[in-house]
Amino acid sequence: LLQGSRLTAWELSRDGIPVTTIIDSEAAYLMQRGEIDCVIVGADRICTDGVFNKIGTYMHAVSASYHQIPFYVAAPRSTFDPEHRMADIIVEERGREEVASLFGRTTVPDAVPVVNYAFDGTPFSLIAAIITEDGLIREPFHHPWLMP
Repeated sequence: LLQGSRLTAWELSRDGIPVTTIIDSEAAYLMQRGEIDCVIVGADRICTDGVFNKIGTYMHAVSASYHQIPFYVAAPRSTFDPEHRMADIIVEERGREEVASLFGRTTVPDAVPVVNYAFDGTPFSLIAAIITEDGLIREPFHHPWLMP
């Protein structure tokens, strides 16, 4: 929860990199207004044809692509998985309690189903580059030392 403001904003600010924290649902509007220069996200797993990260990453990649804003993935080489394609990955679905209640109060009727995926996949076609500890990787993303 609030990973961008709890972790990323602090680290970027500490390193003197200009950063602004926004809410997820505001991103496309700010892109439309020309107020976003680029999008940088992390990655939990980088497959042979795309990236898995926290839910909502794909949504931001689509918006960035539409608005012609570069979309970058910053992740260590340890997240690269040369054995799997995106279609091979089973995405974790979390419990309804994460979204059906707030501060101990029920916010969704019991009879209403809740879908709560933890991650989504973003294809390489939406990614400008991957930033690793070894530098910037641009298409094609199948470098021998990463994806044999």
